[in-house]
Amino acid sequence: MLGLYYAPGACSLGAHIMLEESGEPYDPLPVNLPKGEHRTPEYLKINPLGRVPVLRLDNGEPLTENTAIMSYLGKRFGMWPTDPISEAKAISALAFFATNVHPAHAHVGRPERYTDDPAAIPSLKEKGLKTFHDLLKQADDRLAGREWFMDSYTAVDAYAFIFWTWGMRRELPMRELKNFAAHRDRMVQRRAVQHVVEDEKLPT
Repeated sequence: MLGLYYAPGACSLGAHIMLEESGEPYDPLPVNLPKGEHRTPEYLKINPLGRVPVLRLDNGEPLTENTAIMSYLGKRFGMWPTDPISEAKAISALAFFATNVHPAHAHVGRPERYTDDPAAIPSLKEKGLKTFHDLLKQADDRLAGREWFMDSYTAVDAYAFIFWTWGMRRELPMRELKNFAAHRDRMVQRRAVQHVVEDEKLPT
């Protein structure tokens, strides 16, 4: 059975949604970040980076990194493109969020990762928030004229939803992103998303 190490409101949200979408049983394994459970020796044996998510595979091995986890779950549960070009585009979309949007937000929420100078933190956070917002506008553009990021609902949509909730957390004018807002509205109509949003107590 699959298991998911996750934390409410963290980037493990996408995998959490995918597991709920599947309808298959899985082990929810919450990690309390404020209490530092991700820094314990036990957890660092699972993921030396001390981060979530970690997907515990059926054989007990840990799988880390959202790009791998989301594509694996998408393929396993039939929410992933099947032709090579569309699959490459889906990987590209995951990478856009993982390597651009997520790090921009990390400059807001985890600025200490990027400087040892406390005086630099305010400017890092300010620049990070602006970059994060600009990248969300790019995500909005990607949704122009379409319901989902790909031709149908896929793991990319579950992953993108993370960054909508983070925009809400940062009190950005998310409703001005008309395409992304419409995507959000479609997402919260899905039973799996409703369940996870309630479980993780997320702003949507």
